[in-house]
Amino acid sequence: MNIKTIEMNGLKIAVVNSSEKLILNAQSALDFMMTVRYETGSTNIVVYKEALAEDFFILSSRLAGEVLQKFINYHTKLAIIGDFSNYESKPLKDFIYESNKGKDIFFVSSEEEAIKKLSCV
Repeated sequence: MNIKTIEMNGLKIAVVNSSEKLILNAQSALDFMMTVRYETGSTNIVVYKEALAEDFFILSSRLAGEVLQKFINYHTKLAIIGDFSNYESKPLKDFIYESNKGKDIFFVSSEEEAIKKLSCV
């Protein structure tokens, strides 16, 4: 796991790159979040979708809900970067749409967009 820290609008944003899956369940999400927070001091995290278990994008698995609830409970904002157009599930598309209207969880297509979303105060 490689973490770089960016500061924008007085906020620290941690951008995480990894060649391995980092978030496989709720506990690994919590471990991931706390590791990033400890190493960077940031409560704003950017991660690429490849670091998440594929089950995350199957809403019936409930993994997305369990994982994202951890981020909400620990007051940590998350932006997930990737191409989500290949998912056919209407509930998933609706979930992504609704998340992007909020203030804490974002599904974006680029690192620049992720940083912009997370740096809004």
